[in-house]
Amino acid sequence: MSGHNKWSQIKNQKGATDKKRGQLFSKLVRAISIAAKTEPNPQFNPRLRSAIEKAEENSVPKDNIERAVNKAGEEKNLEDIMIEAYGPEGSAIIIEGITDSKNRAISEIKHILTEQGGKIANPGSVLWSFNPPAGKESWEAKFPQAVSESAKEKINRLIEALEEHEDVQKVTTNVGF
Repeated sequence: MSGHNKWSQIKNQKGATDKKRGQLFSKLVRAISIAAKTEPNPQFNPRLRSAIEKAEENSVPKDNIERAVNKAGEEKNLEDIMIEAYGPEGSAIIIEGITDSKNRAISEIKHILTEQGGKIANPGSVLWSFNPPAGKESWEAKFPQAVSESAKEKINRLIEALEEHEDVQKVTTNVGF
């Protein structure tokens, strides 16, 4: 008879949404921490300012934001990573993240890619097909690629799997949805 009462349904739904919210909060706080390493004042650091704005949009508590800025100097060695990959039907993918262990993050992302039908590309082999994010939120495809519907579904599953990884901040592809 488990799962038949209202409380257990609410508990399970709330637990799932709280887990997703917690993962989002930790990603946003990591982005703030790494941005605050160079300059802790958001007036002089546009990257930090945009990270704080994004965190505020997603209802991250101000205490958490302030704590992340204050601990930026003390934070363990967080570093930016950018991984280039190919997905189903040769679609180009850029994976951006923040991690404390570059080797671990790359191997875990490589595992996700191989499970979902993708593979890591050599540095520079994917970047040429994107315009850099000068003043924009993310990379923009120079040549959007048309793929089959089944490939679009596979790419969506791949992107979801990558975004669930705690070190991945942003995933960009050249597939036109």
